[in-house]
Amino acid sequence: MNKVRLGIIGLGNIGRYHAAYLLDGKVDRCELVAVCDAFEKATEPYQAKGLKTFTDGEEFIKSGEVDAVIVATPHFQHTTLGIAALQAGVHVMVEKPISAHKADAERLIAESKKHPKVVFGGMFQMRSEPRYQKIKKLIDNNELGTLLRLNWIDTDWFRSDAYYSSSAWRATWKGEGGGVTINQCLHQLDTLAWLFGMPKSVRGFAQLGRFHNIEVEDNVTAYMEYADGASAIFISSTGEIPGTNRLEITGTRGRVVLEKDKLTFIRNEVASDEWNKTSTTGFGQPDQWTIDIPFGNADMPHAAYIQNFVDAILDGAPLKVPGEEGIRSIELANVIIYSSLVGQTVELPLDSKAWEDKLNELGEKSTLEKKVVEATKEDFTKSFRR
Repeated sequence: MNKVRLGIIGLGNIGRYHAAYLLDGKVDRCELVAVCDAFEKATEPYQAKGLKTFTDGEEFIKSGEVDAVIVATPHFQHTTLGIAALQAGVHVMVEKPISAHKADAERLIAESKKHPKVVFGGMFQMRSEPRYQKIKKLIDNNELGTLLRLNWIDTDWFRSDAYYSSSAWRATWKGEGGGVTINQCLHQLDTLAWLFGMPKSVRGFAQLGRFHNIEVEDNVTAYMEYADGASAIFISSTGEIPGTNRLEITGTRGRVVLEKDKLTFIRNEVASDEWNKTSTTGFGQPDQWTIDIPFGNADMPHAAYIQNFVDAILDGAPLKVPGEEGIRSIELANVIIYSSLVGQTVELPLDSKAWEDKLNELGEKSTLEKKVVEATKEDFTKSFRR
C-alpha cells in the first residue's frame, strides 16, 4: 500500500472540518474516498464530489472501501465504532474523547492490544501548539526545578442556551456522558496530564446546570494532589462572560504564566528550596529574571496529526498521541464529576465500574429520548452533530 484510503464517520462540525482539508490535499499519501453519517442528507454534498457514502458506521467499516477511518461521531459511539474498526483491521483515529467514560476506554484499549498491527490514534492536537511545546520543554529540561503547583483557570467556553438546544444529544448524560469537562475542556485536561502527569487524588466540585437548563455540569472546580506533594487547581465553565484562560505553573526555579497569547517565565537565580536553607535573612528573596517567550500557532494541527497517522500506517512512524493515552483525560473528566457527586476525595486510578454504574444511573433519568421525540425530523437531522 502506498496510499491510504481514508473515510470519515460522522459529518458534524469536526467531521466536515476534517473532510475539507483532506479534499484540499493537505495530507500526503492519503485520499478521502468515503464518508458516513446516520443522516443521508449530510452525505449528499460528498456524493456529489464522487465519494462513496454510507449511513451505517459498522457496515462502512466492513465494506472494504477504506483502509482507515476517522471517528467523529457523538461520544458514546466512539467505543463501538473504534472496536469495530480494530476487529476489521481498519486503522482508526478517534476524535476526543476516545470514549464517553473510562470503562469504555479500557474496553477500546484492550481491543487495540489484540490488534497490534492496526494503528489506533487519538486526536489531541493541542499538544502540538508551540505554547504548550515550550512549556513542556521547560519542564522536561528542569528549568522550573521541582514542580510545586499548577493553576489553570479555563472559563472562556461560554455557550448560550441556543447552543445546548441545537442538538438533542448535547448536555445529556445518555447522549454525551457529561458537560464542560468531557466536551469543552477535554483537550486542556489532556494537556494538564501531558505536562504534569496524573494526580494521586482528586476532589471535584461540579454544579449541574448552574447557568443553563441542562442536566450535566456547566461549572467545575477541581483540586488535585500528586504523589510528590505538588498540587493543581483546575476551573472551567460555560457560563462566564468574560472568560479567562490562564495557566500558571510554579516550581522551585520559578514560575511560567500563559495568558492572552503571552508566555512569561519568571526565573529564580537561586532555587527556592536552596534559598530557604541558605539565606541568612528572614524576608529576602533571590534575584529574578523575567523572560517573555515568543511563540506562534501550530499550522493546521488536525491535518498534521492525520499526516502522522498516515505515516504510522505506511511507514511505522510513532504516533504523536497513541490512542491509549486518551484514557487520561477521560479519567480526569470522570473523576471530577464522580468526586463531586459522592462528595469526597477520590484516589486514582478511578474505579471505572463505579463511575460507569453512576453514569448508567444518571442515564436512566436522562432527557435524551424526550428531546429526540420532541425534535422534528428535519431539525434533528440538522442538529444531531458533534
